[in-house]
Amino acid sequence: MSLSPRRLSLAEVEAIAREAHADQTDKAGRPYAEHLAAVAEGVRVRGGSEEQIAAAWLHDAVEDDALSARWLAAAALPQQVKDMVLAVSKQPGEEPAAYAERILATPGALLVKEADLAHNADPARLAVLDAAVRTRLTAKYAQVRGLLGLAETESPSDRKDSANP
Repeated sequence: MSLSPRRLSLAEVEAIAREAHADQTDKAGRPYAEHLAAVAEGVRVRGGSEEQIAAAWLHDAVEDDALSARWLAAAALPQQVKDMVLAVSKQPGEEPAAYAERILATPGALLVKEADLAHNADPARLAVLDAAVRTRLTAKYAQVRGLLGLAETESPSDRKDSANP
């Protein structure tokens, strides 16, 4: 009988993500960890698994070079978490359709990206940006939502209520 290798706990994944992004801010100048926490919470309230919540904490780590792909490959995480993180990590010059295809082909990744898009498109977050940036990002997020087959933005509470009347 062999023992399975120890996996990082969700609390450890959160701590690693917070540390990796500690010096980063979002487009509005807020600490980047606030976005990570919001995406993880968005996955949780949408009924996501622990693996999806872990992927939410790490969803921008490789794309933003906060953690390397080599780190992710060696991390004590389930392969499903690694696959989701890589699926939602945009590649330089990648076409939006190819990006969406990869997300749709990776089990669990769509929910992580849905929560990410919901937070990115939050009107309160967008309101602090200048009009040109706000317009560009709103169009970008709508395009990705469309490619992923997601309905127009709805709040997690709306979605949860409709699923649990």
